[in-house]
Order: sequence, then C-alpha cells, then structure tokens
Amino acid sequence: MKQFSLILVMLGLLITACNEQKPAENNTKPVAKNTKLQHPDWTKHANIYEVNIRQYTPEGTFKAFDNHLDRLNKMGVDILWLMPVYPIGEKNRKGGLGSYYSIKDYSAVNPEFGNMSDLKALIDHAHSLGMHVILDWVANHTAWDHPWINEHPEWYKVDSAGNIVSPFDWSDVAALNYDNPQLRKAMIGEMKYWLNNANIDGFRCDVAMMVPTDFWDSARAELDKIKPVFMLAEAEVPELNKKAFDMSYGWEMHHKIAQVAQGKEAASVLNEQVKKDLERFGSDTYLMQFTTNHDENSWNGTEYEKMGDGAEIMAVFTYVTPGMPLIYSGQEAANKKRLAFFEKDMLNWEFIPLQGFYQNLIRLKNENKALWNGNFGGSYLALKNGMEDKVVTFLRQKENNKVIFIGNMSAEPVKVNVDINDASGEYVNWFTNEKVKLGKAMEFELKPRQYYVFVK
Repeated sequence: MKQFSLILVMLGLLITACNEQKPAENNTKPVAKNTKLQHPDWTKHANIYEVNIRQYTPEGTFKAFDNHLDRLNKMGVDILWLMPVYPIGEKNRKGGLGSYYSIKDYSAVNPEFGNMSDLKALIDHAHSLGMHVILDWVANHTAWDHPWINEHPEWYKVDSAGNIVSPFDWSDVAALNYDNPQLRKAMIGEMKYWLNNANIDGFRCDVAMMVPTDFWDSARAELDKIKPVFMLAEAEVPELNKKAFDMSYGWEMHHKIAQVAQGKEAASVLNEQVKKDLERFGSDTYLMQFTTNHDENSWNGTEYEKMGDGAEIMAVFTYVTPGMPLIYSGQEAANKKRLAFFEKDMLNWEFIPLQGFYQNLIRLKNENKALWNGNFGGSYLALKNGMEDKVVTFLRQKENNKVIFIGNMSAEPVKVNVDINDASGEYVNWFTNEKVKLGKAMEFELKPRQYYVFVK
C-alpha cells in the first residue's frame, strides 16, 4: 500500500516489543522456532522480482511484459511478484489512474493491463521457463465501488455513527471487518479462485499485519489443500510466520542499510540487526532483503537518492546476508527516477547496465548453499575486524560451503585486519574468479564502498 512503510515498522515494533528477547551472544547457530509451516522446495534458494505492469512498458500490459520473460529468466529470476492486477476503483480514486491497491473486483483483471487470457498466458510462459508467479493480494480493504459495499456493508468497519471508514488517510479505500465470519469465508474463496483458475503459486499480502493472524493461518491451510503455495507478508511480525507466511519484509534491515550508507549509523548495526532478526524470527523464516521496492521508490526516494554510491555494496549485502533478495522493476536498468504512483510513468529499458551484476549475484546465491534461504541455508558469524563502525565482515557456512563478506560501508578508505581464524583456507574471489589463500588474520586496504566476496 502507499506511504506506509514507517507505519508498518512502528506497528510491528509495538506488537513484538513485549516478546522481544536479548540477542544471543553467539550467533553461529540461530534459534530455530517451532513452526508447522512447510516451505515449497522451489523456494530454497529463490530470489524474487517485483513487477510493476503499469510502468514496465509503453503499453503497460501483460502481453508487453511477457516479452521480458526470457531476459529475466536469463538473469536468473525465480519468483515473479505481480503488483495488483485487478480492476481499480473509480469512486474516490486518487490521481488519473488510481492506486493498484484500491480493488474493485477480486476475481477479474484490470482492463488496462489486458484480459484474463493474457494473464494466464503470461503465467504459463513463466512456468515453462521454471519461474513461479505470485499475485499481490489486498485483504485489508476494498475500493468504495466494490460490490460488497452495497451487498454486504456488515463486512466493513464503521465509526460511531455507523459510517464505513477508511484505514488511516487512505481515502480511496474502505476497511474490511474480520470479526465477520462470512467475510473471512468469502475472502478465502476469492484467493482460491486464482489458484484454481490461473494456477498461480502464492500471494504477496498487502499490510498483512492489519488483518488478524488467525485469518491468514486458516487461509494458508485452505490454499495448501489445492497446491503448495508461497506466501509473503508485507509485515515484520514473527507470529505471522508460524503457520501462514514463508517470508516477511526485512523493513528494519532496509532502513538500517540506508542509514549506514548515509553515514547516520555505524556499520556495526548491520551485524546487530542480523542477530536481532535471527533471534526474533528464528532460522527458518525468510526475511525479504531489498534496497528498494515500489513504495520506497515512489514515496521515499530511489535507492540512489537514499544510498548514493553505497547502493551497489548494499545490493551485494542483500544477497549474502540471511534472507531472500528482492529486485524491483528497473533496478537492473539502474533506474534513477521515482515512479509516479497514480499515473503512467514508464521505465526506460534503452540500456540495462546492471543486468550482468544482478545475474552474477543470483548465480552466487544459487550455487552456494551457505546463502540459501531459511534452514536450507547456512549459519552467520560476525568476524572481528577492529573497525566495526565502518567495515562489515562475516562468515556464512553450510556443510563445506563457505562465503566470507568483507565490505567497507563507509565513504572513506580504510586499512583493516580481519580475524578469519578457523575459516582460513583456499577461497575464490567471486567477482574476479581469482584463487585466494586467506590466513587466520588478514589485512585489507579498502577503498570507499569496496567489498570482497570469497567463496568455497
């Protein structure tokens, strides 16, 4: 949803603060929380790519985006997350085209994007390439001209005068009331429709923390009866990941990497955040790691506005830290403009300078089990370097697979001694393919924002 990331983070902190524990001192073995959730096997080393159909091509259609699938497949994209594909409400609409998250009909497609056959063809093509497709789902609210407004007004939240209300200042939508069991049944039915009729592979659920957890638990159980699904919560609340969601947003980490890139926080907060996340969520929950997404881009600034010349090293960090990395539409083209949210504002695909960069990062994650997702992946151990305020160093390990990251997060050159200790040995510099022998203690001279990724 629009302009909400800070709201979500604050709500998440309030909900989880009372349950939060002190991070473990030794973070090599994160706590494995008990969960009945079974991640689909195809997610074990997956990455995710967010698709903004409206802004992706001049046509802004499913068919036009379909022409990019072969390119994305070559890049190594695993999961396509399509931003809402449904008809957009006209009543109280914001801007000329309205918000993708103002849903007029859950079981139809936005005619501006094409028709149902076009969408099914896109999904079939993606599946034929080995990719999976999830749809953006908006369960917290509907457009004001959704049929339920007139047919089932009791399914909506009301004020003291009995008037249906909007959540926050989102005046183009009406808030749903999950105290009503019939609404719950209807919403799950709408979600089942897309599995049965379009063979999608799961959902990214908008403002998931604003919908009761027990609803999501029930929905996941019902959806899994049709096929194993992948569920992404736009939230950062551990209870959602017990039974309902495979992955949540790493909002706190996202804000930390931006602050570090801007010099507002010491680099040491990144290792601290990893420990905090592993303690809160356990080792089996996926957290989505990102330098931008549709909300951050449109409302808070591009990754280059927020991170400057630190955007590249932070992108690398999202691939080697625990979690699943996200690429938002246009990142591989080094998009440097904020995309309008309610209007047409197309991406420029004339040059795609970072395609190879992301392809290389995706290959790194796929090929080294230490970087896989959740319990499929490896442990995380911060390595001492004596300059933790500027330099981040850590080891990821799974069986015989190891990855060492050494990154100068600051805008200043540094000379640093890294305590590699028991992880010493023969490695390969991932980005140069050079063989490197790392001793128990190594000195590195790092330029501003310079990084190394050593693998074995």
